[in-house]
Amino acid sequence: MQADRCKVPPAFWRAVEQTGIPPAALLRQARLPATLHLGGQPPITTAQYFALMRALEELSGDPALGLRMVRCVDTAVHPPSSLAAFHARDYRDGLARLARFKRLCTPEQLCIVETGGDCAISVEWTFATEAEPAISVDITFASLVELGRRGAGRAIVPRRVDLSRQSPVGAEHGTYFGCPIRLHAPRNLLVLDAADLDLSFPGHNPELLDMLTPALSAALGELESQSSVAEQVKIVLKRSLASGQPGLAEVAKQLGMSDRTLQRRITEEGTTFRNLLTDARRDLGRWLLSDPATDIDEVACLLGYQDTTSFYRAFRTWEGMPPNRWREMHTGRPAAIGPRDVHWNGPC
Repeated sequence: MQADRCKVPPAFWRAVEQTGIPPAALLRQARLPATLHLGGQPPITTAQYFALMRALEELSGDPALGLRMVRCVDTAVHPPSSLAAFHARDYRDGLARLARFKRLCTPEQLCIVETGGDCAISVEWTFATEAEPAISVDITFASLVELGRRGAGRAIVPRRVDLSRQSPVGAEHGTYFGCPIRLHAPRNLLVLDAADLDLSFPGHNPELLDMLTPALSAALGELESQSSVAEQVKIVLKRSLASGQPGLAEVAKQLGMSDRTLQRRITEEGTTFRNLLTDARRDLGRWLLSDPATDIDEVACLLGYQDTTSFYRAFRTWEGMPPNRWREMHTGRPAAIGPRDVHWNGPC
């Protein structure tokens, strides 16, 4: 498995200082090493990172602080893993680069799903044992929106923001995002207009990307070499399922190894490619079903099934109940299972 390591970039400490909160006071509140804000410090764990975020909430008492921190940070001081996104070809390319290289800083996965004109983005913290602090969610979602606004030079407005928190948000959230914000949601979700992803970035810098990408890819490769092959395969499968059922050869190519090497390493870890495909579909299926706005026939398509009946059959095997019943139990809302006009380029 990937190591539980969170690197807190210098840009974060610059933003903290601009809020008027001394880093030493913040670290004391979070019960973290007093020198963490200085350069060359070792990474912290997810639990410690969440403690840092909660301390920031407690000391500031400002529910919109995360939004302000993102707005005040200059693009130039972002770490290379984020800087590459701002110089991408377009918003879609920028999000893809951010999703790919974000794990160099924190063990979190950006899950990006396009369907029906929407682009839904959520975050999964691999080692989290508790809910992500509200300010951390705000920082992530605002960073994703800010990427589009600064990169495209346009006033990107999301379609909606779902927040699982119980505490209310102030008017500043509505002003910043400019879209409906739903509280008490099953999960934190940022929904963009998929058409905005085609907006080009005037600051696209191929030369800079040619310098950054190989180094970032090498660093990511080194990180992934410390992870189990099974986890790497599932990440690739979740990313590729909507375009059809990817085979072992395709996954091996994306992981930069031969078919035989991938098959051998999967076997050495005591599993099979078929089992990993099933696990990836089950995990992604639960994630998609937790959003009541996504029709079940749409979920089936995004998981690579040719028809809804096959998905129902597989889901009963996984969970012992049909997907509409599972959704009712886990979201408290009836499932919308009727057909819908879905604009999708995949095999469905």
